[in-house]
Amino acid sequence: MSIIGWIVLGLIAGAIARAIMPGKQPGGILVTLLTGILGALLGGWIASAIFGIDVNDAFFDPATWGFAILGGLIVSFLWSLIAGKRAG
Repeated sequence: MSIIGWIVLGLIAGAIARAIMPGKQPGGILVTLLTGILGALLGGWIASAIFGIDVNDAFFDPATWGFAILGGLIVSFLWSLIAGKRAG
């Protein structure tokens, strides 16, 4: 899967991760898109480096989507910690 595929996957996974995440998250749609892209890249790295799963094979592979959403949740959580401290 190319970098364009990971960006598209990240955009969708970021929106899904934001919907799953409980509570009010800081930032708007732009933050959601950026955390989704970063989360998809992080999820792909976690799948490859830690679990040895090749997520670059197919766009519609459940493992690819699962790790992208997991990465999106991690990045969204970290962003809410950072942005929450600035707002408070």
